[in-house]
Amino acid sequence: MPDTNKSSLVACPTCQKKSPWSKENPDRPFCSPRCKLIDLGAWASESYSIPQQTSEEDEIFSEDLIINPNKSFL
Repeated sequence: MPDTNKSSLVACPTCQKKSPWSKENPDRPFCSPRCKLIDLGAWASESYSIPQQTSEEDEIFSEDLIINPNKSFL
């Protein structure tokens, strides 16, 4: 039977320091509030991004906007 009191150690996404994944660590998966804020700042400054693929539909609508920027698609 696994020991439920033992917490796993995970690497902090910011500094890679090992920290416990438990209720006693309110900043998990980060090791500290500082690392949590550094990560938040990276998202806010758009340092992280999710790759996006353009589709044929995007190209059609973007051409319409170039011709008539006030056009409504609703």
